[in-house]
Amino acid sequence: MKLTLEELLGFVTVVDSGSITAAAEQLDQTVSGISRALSRLEEKLETTLLRRTTRRLELTEEGAAMLAHARQILAAADQAEEQMRLRRQRPAGRLRVNAASPFMFHVVVPLVGAFREAYPEIELELNTNDQIIDLLEHRTDVAIRIGALRDSTLHARPLGNSRIRVVATPDYLKAHGRPKTVADLAAHSLIGFTQPESLNRWPLRDAQGSDVQIRPHIAASSGETLRQLALAGQGIVCLADYMTDADRRAGNLVQVLVKETVDVRQPIHAVYYLNTQLSARIAVFLDFLADRLGALAEGGKGMERHGVA
Repeated sequence: MKLTLEELLGFVTVVDSGSITAAAEQLDQTVSGISRALSRLEEKLETTLLRRTTRRLELTEEGAAMLAHARQILAAADQAEEQMRLRRQRPAGRLRVNAASPFMFHVVVPLVGAFREAYPEIELELNTNDQIIDLLEHRTDVAIRIGALRDSTLHARPLGNSRIRVVATPDYLKAHGRPKTVADLAAHSLIGFTQPESLNRWPLRDAQGSDVQIRPHIAASSGETLRQLALAGQGIVCLADYMTDADRRAGNLVQVLVKETVDVRQPIHAVYYLNTQLSARIAVFLDFLADRLGALAEGGKGMERHGVA
């Protein structure tokens, strides 16, 4: 038999309120009804979740583990219900979006026309910053962040991820030779980031199976600057697929050291403060972003999306 939300809610409410009687009052149910729901849950799980004494209820070890799962399930159900409610509304007002310039240019800007057509009452304000910003200080409603998230009080929604590859122009490779091994990179002009240093760790394995940390001959703080340098034939670069997808399809950039490349993907998240007034605008905008990433994934370009929440 399947667990029900009613049983999980009864279990969580009993734990939070401290008694079956208090849970019954909170949920506007009878004491016997809550008690039966708990019993059914324990029967289905074939374990004891709560030890009942004359003075108090105490979670068992299994109960503590189940409580965490129950909270997640109920939160997911609430979120799904909220998302369906938001989709029935007509979002309107200003939405301030911040992203690193490459993501803004290559992912956000191409979907603006369709988004405005679908939601004409939302006024988009698009800002770019290649560093992590304070949302309140910069008056930002939602920010797109690439890479692992730091601990934060912000709400984060995963949108997908993007593979990174080592690429160069055909003309550069014709003039300087195509590297056949990781060691051959020592004879080439390498383009990398000024900071953070972790971005100069390329998804390659050398002959000993070690990671490859490059020392760039040309460095810049913006991924878009690196892309333009590579397109100008200034060397070999490592960039995310969302930046180079069109270039590779057009043949302007080609991947090098394919066999030595490890499948490394940068996670893409949207972060924002929970705000009921903004939630509808944020939800529909992030759905558009997730669909864009999904379209790239379906095209086999190394992009993957997460399910729309």
